[in-house]
Amino acid sequence: MSTEKFVEPLCYDYKYLFRPDLLKGKVAFITGGGSGICFTIAEIFMRHQCDTVIVSRNLTRLQASSKCLENATGQKCLPVKADVRKPEEIKEAVIKALQEFQRIDILINGAAGNFLCPAAKLSFNAFRTVMDIDTMGTFNASKIVFEKYMTDHGGVIVNITSTQHISGVPMQCHVGAAKSAIEALTKHLAVEWGPNNVRIMCVAPGPVEETEGYRRLAGPASKEDILKIIPIRKIGTRCDIANIILFVVSEAAGLLTGSCIIADGGSWMGMMSAVFNQIPPPKL
Repeated sequence: MSTEKFVEPLCYDYKYLFRPDLLKGKVAFITGGGSGICFTIAEIFMRHQCDTVIVSRNLTRLQASSKCLENATGQKCLPVKADVRKPEEIKEAVIKALQEFQRIDILINGAAGNFLCPAAKLSFNAFRTVMDIDTMGTFNASKIVFEKYMTDHGGVIVNITSTQHISGVPMQCHVGAAKSAIEALTKHLAVEWGPNNVRIMCVAPGPVEETEGYRRLAGPASKEDILKIIPIRKIGTRCDIANIILFVVSEAAGLLTGSCIIADGGSWMGMMSAVFNQIPPPKL
């Protein structure tokens, strides 16, 4: 199978906001790292001298992404096929990562499932699938990485959530439920694992251009319509989110744990402002 269709966009004009060696000597394990925002997280980490392990169910995509990332950054990227819903597969992936790099300093839980569906038409299995990928996948990876490495060495875990559960979004109850559960899990694990020198955070992106989620959720709404409900009048980019997560895993964020950074330019607040200002929000 050709790997050309799996090539992800790189941040060719990336501007360093932090010193280039910020993550030198560290290793990041990134679920969902073969595509989307998590691919860019891997890229930005690697541009700051971090080696990475990218994990998903599609090995062909992973291999293409790994080669692309290594060529662009000069760092090592290990592609490992695993389904986050299956603890044994994640355990094997973690063992492979430790055999290759001997350490896992950062875990990014980014594997997720999403689709648009009214709650009344949502099947029980569809709801369960999103909960399994997002919530159970986050727990599975976190528990295994903690047991295999972080319990004795510390580290940082970042869970990628969203803003759908903050005020409720049509056709997204399954995603909102899963992400809300992840944020609760983050608080509990932060309290339990803090004494092991493990910080756990959430980052909740809002609208992010050049992502499948943006294409699906924006629907027929124009960019101008979407900008009207974002207070800072800016739609996020994949690099924007990666830079925020780069800060979260750095020593500069050493006092942050158990909380969520909403990275959406204030759009979750702007929706209500749009109502009062009679600006029609985008149709979802």
